Amino acid sequence: MPVRFVFVESFAVFIASILNRLGRAIHHRCQPRCQWWNRFALQPTTLRLATAAVMTNRLLITLIALSASPRSFAVEQPSDIPVWLKVHVGEREGQIASPVLQRARALYRRKVGEGAVQNPCYFAMDATRPHTAHDGGLGRRFYIICEAERSFRAVSSGHGGGRTLKGIADFKNARRCAKHFSNALGSRLTAGGVYVTGETRTSFKGYYQVSANRKAVLMRPFVPFDGEGETANAEQRAIGGHAAVLIKGACLLREPDSPYANDAGYVPVGRLVDYSGGRSSGCTSWSPPDARQIVEITQKDPTTLYIYPEAADIDAVARAVAAGRSLSRAGLYWNASCLRDIGAPTYWPKERLGPRIAQYERKHPAPRRSPMPLCPNQ
Repeated sequence: MPVRFVFVESFAVFIASILNRLGRAIHHRCQPRCQWWNRFALQPTTLRLATAAVMTNRLLITLIALSASPRSFAVEQPSDIPVWLKVHVGEREGQIASPVLQRARALYRRKVGEGAVQNPCYFAMDATRPHTAHDGGLGRRFYIICEAERSFRAVSSGHGGGRTLKGIADFKNARRCAKHFSNALGSRLTAGGVYVTGETRTSFKGYYQVSANRKAVLMRPFVPFDGEGETANAEQRAIGGHAAVLIKGACLLREPDSPYANDAGYVPVGRLVDYSGGRSSGCTSWSPPDARQIVEITQKDPTTLYIYPEAADIDAVARAVAAGRSLSRAGLYWNASCLRDIGAPTYWPKERLGPRIAQYERKHPAPRRSPMPLCPNQ
């Protein structure tokens, strides 16, 4: 016999016995007014049991339906968030929205339970928030949370800039707010969802002039993100996090004694550009000081990163906006300031956008890169 029916039968007997006692007492005290109880109390035992079984079955079905209902894509109910962390929950500058924290904590706890993560800290990012704050500074929307230390820090981070494929598709994001999201290879867009940090890789980017007579080397660490589900192709897309700095306008300077010189004894030298206020090619970019802290936290100690929004959140918000419904009443979340800027968000799944990118690149192959010029006066 199925477990559900065993439960219904046994629980019905229990309910029937209680209602039987109540029914007899009420039958003697309040007749003829208590007609329902009178009918129940005067029923034969088999009918009382059947009535209780029907009541129990309906109750069980209701409970199952409630427990099986799909989760809200944005606003889960707060759980056991510690008091010290609750003061950081909200939608003001420097705070983390409740649904973002709820999901980030759930991911971290799941990965700790699986033995995949032992790091005392975890990360979250709210890509619906503006990259530029009201005062003109950088908006803080990447969160470093170390609950054991009661530490919470919000820092800036860039989002994917996207692309314009002339005559095919336009999914380019503005600098302040992200409208477009995708997990497609070559999209240069942010993909929200579940990630675990990988082993940091550091690469040589070139030299830059500190003064007229002194150069410095740029070694930029890169923290790769391993995804799952919608973000499972993160490695294929070379998605990760790094400092928002690069070398531009480089030329080749002969430095045969440099450990980074090529076979001909030359090294690239250019100007250092900090684009912390700009967009990325799909990766998560941080200011150099923040990047150093994040790299230190993840060095040989992986942790979780949850990036909001996921595809389902984006689609649900877009439908609500199209229908003119309130997001809060629909149980959805998007930063209000950015929603006013973008109108409605768009998610481009790789199955839909990937073929368009491939079509464009077949028609417009990337030009051959010109060789880096030699630096003058050498």
